[in-house]
Amino acid sequence: MAQINSCLKYIFIVFNFFFAIVGGVIIGLAVLAHFFANDEVEQNQLEDHTAGVIVLYAIGITTMVIAIVGAYGAHKENKVCLVVFQTFMVTGGLVMFRIAIPEVINRPKMEAMLDVELRKMLPLNRAEKKIRNMLDLLQTHMHCCGLFSYKDWEDDIPDSCECTEVVEKYECQNINYRDFYQMKTKSIYSEPCFPIILHYVLMVVDIGLGVFFFLAALAVLGSVMSSIMICQLRPPKRSSVLLATTTISTPEPPKYQELERNPPPY
Repeated sequence: MAQINSCLKYIFIVFNFFFAIVGGVIIGLAVLAHFFANDEVEQNQLEDHTAGVIVLYAIGITTMVIAIVGAYGAHKENKVCLVVFQTFMVTGGLVMFRIAIPEVINRPKMEAMLDVELRKMLPLNRAEKKIRNMLDLLQTHMHCCGLFSYKDWEDDIPDSCECTEVVEKYECQNINYRDFYQMKTKSIYSEPCFPIILHYVLMVVDIGLGVFFFLAALAVLGSVMSSIMICQLRPPKRSSVLLATTTISTPEPPKYQELERNPPPY
């Protein structure tokens, strides 16, 4: 049986070693998420986080197993293991492209989709408490007020919108609002939070697309290398040997034997 090219074999083993490291990192993230879910997540949200943690464990373990199978198949020149590895690589690459391509198509629509979803929260002063708390943190750290305008809070503008001397470099605006029966003036951030949220959402989407296409490229590369090695493991075709039929001529007997067999007549 033909042997795999040694250079290709070592490159393939290193490739699978990298894949195993990626699987270990995913398992580590799953462990951290597991402890975080037990310590920080509310009881009514625990099931959703547990399902996500299980998915991370499954992806990490599957990645490590595939890497081990591929490395073992290359090291032992086992055709079955290489075929299994190639099958998983082709399937994984198709899944990555299936996820990434629709996201690329929908990316230009992301702003309109996000706009529709965030407008469902208005008015903010009547939104759920967890949404208000999240927006308070966002406004405090990003120095913005409201999703689209400070008017999203109606007359109940929170203190997280107020401009202070510490952050005077940010643009502020003075507004008049009604506090019970009195009109008061407050200095708030002039920039809404929607452009900031959109920026980070698009950044996360771009990073995700980059990861998906990178993994898809690795899957294609792994599939190509395993295909080459599978072809090298095929037995060489035997050249057909043409058997020429040769006519074996019987040597003529010597003359004296002919004389003994057929004596002359007297």
